[in-house]
Amino acid sequence: MAVIWDDVHLLDDAHERFLSGRPVGEQVRRSILTSWQRCRLQGTAVDQIDLPYRQDLDLESSLVRVAGPVLDRLASTLSGMHAVAVLCDEHAQVLQRRAGEASLTRRLDAVQLLPGFGWTEQIAGTNGIGTALEDRRPAFIRGREHFADTIRFFACAAAPIRDPLSGSVQGLVDLTSLREDADPMMLTLVREAVADIEKLLLDQIGERERVLLRTFLQAKRAGGRTGTGVAADELLDQHDWLFLQEKAAELISSGRSAIVEVTLSCGQLVPLLSRPVVSPTGVTGIAVEALLPDGRLQSLDTTPGSTPVQQNGTSVQQEGDTAADPAALWLPPAARPGPPPAARPGPAPCLGGEQPNATDGWLLAVGEPGVGRLALLARRRLGLLCDAGVRIGTTLDVTRTAEELAEVSVPRFADFAAVDLPDAVLEGEEPIGPSGTLRRVAFGAIDQDSHLYQRGALVEYIPTAPQARCLASGQSVLEPRLETAPGWMDQDPARGEMIREAGIHSLITVPVCARGVVLGVASFYRSRFPGAFQEDDLSLAEELVSRAAVCIDNARRYTLEHTTALALQRSLLPRALPEQNAVEVAYRYLPAQAAVGGDWFDVIPLSGARVALAVGDVTGHGLHASATMGRLRTAVRNFSELDLPVDELLTHLDDLVGRLDLEEDTPGGEAGIIGATCLYGVYDPTTRRCALARAGHLAPALVLPDGTVDFPDVPAGPPLGLGGLPFETLDLDVPEGSLLVFYTDGLVQGRHRSIDIGLERMRNTLLRCGGSPEETCRALLEALLPARRSDDVALLVARTRALDARQVAHWELSDDPSAVSRLRTAVIRQLADWGLEELSFTTELIISELATNAIRYATPPAQVRLIRDRVLICEVSDCTSTSPRLRRAAATDEGGRGLFLVAQLAQRWGTRYTASGKAIWAEQPLPSPEPSRER
Repeated sequence: MAVIWDDVHLLDDAHERFLSGRPVGEQVRRSILTSWQRCRLQGTAVDQIDLPYRQDLDLESSLVRVAGPVLDRLASTLSGMHAVAVLCDEHAQVLQRRAGEASLTRRLDAVQLLPGFGWTEQIAGTNGIGTALEDRRPAFIRGREHFADTIRFFACAAAPIRDPLSGSVQGLVDLTSLREDADPMMLTLVREAVADIEKLLLDQIGERERVLLRTFLQAKRAGGRTGTGVAADELLDQHDWLFLQEKAAELISSGRSAIVEVTLSCGQLVPLLSRPVVSPTGVTGIAVEALLPDGRLQSLDTTPGSTPVQQNGTSVQQEGDTAADPAALWLPPAARPGPPPAARPGPAPCLGGEQPNATDGWLLAVGEPGVGRLALLARRRLGLLCDAGVRIGTTLDVTRTAEELAEVSVPRFADFAAVDLPDAVLEGEEPIGPSGTLRRVAFGAIDQDSHLYQRGALVEYIPTAPQARCLASGQSVLEPRLETAPGWMDQDPARGEMIREAGIHSLITVPVCARGVVLGVASFYRSRFPGAFQEDDLSLAEELVSRAAVCIDNARRYTLEHTTALALQRSLLPRALPEQNAVEVAYRYLPAQAAVGGDWFDVIPLSGARVALAVGDVTGHGLHASATMGRLRTAVRNFSELDLPVDELLTHLDDLVGRLDLEEDTPGGEAGIIGATCLYGVYDPTTRRCALARAGHLAPALVLPDGTVDFPDVPAGPPLGLGGLPFETLDLDVPEGSLLVFYTDGLVQGRHRSIDIGLERMRNTLLRCGGSPEETCRALLEALLPARRSDDVALLVARTRALDARQVAHWELSDDPSAVSRLRTAVIRQLADWGLEELSFTTELIISELATNAIRYATPPAQVRLIRDRVLICEVSDCTSTSPRLRRAAATDEGGRGLFLVAQLAQRWGTRYTASGKAIWAEQPLPSPEPSRER
């Protein structure tokens, strides 16, 4: 069985590094390192071990009797191999050792691996027996992985033996060999032996219950009683039958005689009768029957003087009170508990006033009280786990999920429950490491006098605290007696003393672990709860926390995606509104509480002092919707730079969405973007007109200066990406001071509200508001937003302004070349009137070039317009659609340099197509005003 293990020198070096306090790294298995840490914390010696010895071993226990044949077979399997089999009790005390090869036996004698010696991890250090019992799971320890020097030459594989009903550790089987003779199959042999022993223990329990059942049936026959002819489950539905079985388990676990009346789902009452049964071998149990005379459900006679009965609860009648228990008379005298029945005044309990007879009862269950208590606990634990599956993880919120774990645990499992997580987890990130400061995000308690850290507190556990050991090892820590827990009081001695005085006596800490990453720690405390935490409680706690951990991790990952998507979306939305004089704008963007959507808006200054307003909505949620929103907003800005008519812009955008959707319609690609909507409008303050078009979007609201509210009938176009259908434009005359309200459907539509109702509420709110755009935004959100938003909201409110007629100059341009000179003179005069003489030279050059090109190449009539806004705008329009372009003129070319000159002198320039032709425009910044001089 020889096998080459890991480098011995590497393990020796890791052991030395650990003892000197240096980091070990990946040289040692995680479970071994955790055991070493426990040994150091408990002060286990490295150079020598002093094992305790007991002489009064219980060699007649059921474990020894059952394990004997299994160990014999195991020893036979090991015949000729250099390994021995060892049986220990739950305290790591060696009970038996099967003889092995002589040289190995002598070496084991030297280290006291003999019956009577105890091999707990606290005394012997890391070893197969003690570590397997400490971890409550199989362990394989080889060579230098042992903590103590004296046993580093051995290898051992051990596995705990559990009670098949309660799950508590009853003992352990161990195989030990020299290090060089070890083989991985040793652990497999140990597991198989433990499985055989646990099966025999279960068969032993089943045989005792079969003896009790035979005794009960014999007693009934001896008393002349027979069973009912119809099975109870034929008269009852499945729910009622399971309910009776559960009540029977409660009566068996109580271990006493009782009469209990329970109510079925149909409202009818069923008496349950429990009474002791003693087998010929001395095994005592409880039999529970349902009293259903003739298959009819009747109530017990509870007239004065009869035996008290409690509905759906426990009876007041105690075990041994056989005088008032007529069912006890069914047993033969030898099987009757207590003294002979004595006379008792008052009628005995009966059904319909009659004494129970042979056909009155259905046998529901027979069992031992101890087994019944385990079955009852198992039912309650199963119910707790079922509730946990329903109640934990109802939201995608990390804090709420942790609170749900605490709410489920208290008071059914613990008196106090706490969940501690790093702030990084609350923000959606993964924790950097197991150490550091944690935040108590959830705390459940039966009262407020525990002196434990409260919700919201920041906690930094010292390395010796149970929570810190749990985080470092990734394994649960059970401290049945908190006052003896190593390192617990060192966390905060004063607080720890107050906690002890408050009655808290038992603790379980479980790592909140998902996908192999420790996210935090959950702690469960008991004070008033009967009994300390046991091993089966630890398993239940681990199951509860594991379910919550998956939900917490899902919520964390959702938080990360939600935060990332929100950050992406906010980065793609306008961070600040551009400077322009056409409208006064206020806006809001509110993400949905459940997921980030694709709503967006934009304000885009255009040529000629105009402004474009846009609002859109992308289907879907999350990162993909945010990224798609950014692409559409960028496309709208790019198309708007071309000064396209509103319907033509939507046509180009529709075509782009269709092409983008085809690119994404690939295996493994994201969902398509067809179905996005957009409302686009261009407002001209010189004409006070607004052109609107929409693609699948809701129409805007228009509030006139007199307070009238209207929803203009903008022709409805299809959502973007469908293609094949034209978009139409609506031109509106918009008086100065009017409000244009652009919005997405999340503002007016909800799960419990139709769009029509939402629009009517919007109308009423706008009628009452009458304030600035900022006040209008605030009023609309307060009136229309639900308490919990299921969709994100984009809102854009613009108050229109009109450009003073004195800020616009207009001239007709004839086709006579001499008209250019007259135009220059008029322009210079107008600039002087505006106080812009500083711009006369550059403006004269720009106007000359644009007017000359219009006369030479364009079709009359031509017009010239000069606009003083935030910039000085020069426009020359004509009736041709041919647009000039900037080109590099050759040295021999007579022309081609005029437009280049315009591009150099102007801040911006471009071409805008109109219904009658085109307009070429150029913008120049206004000169800065001179600072006033102090006199």
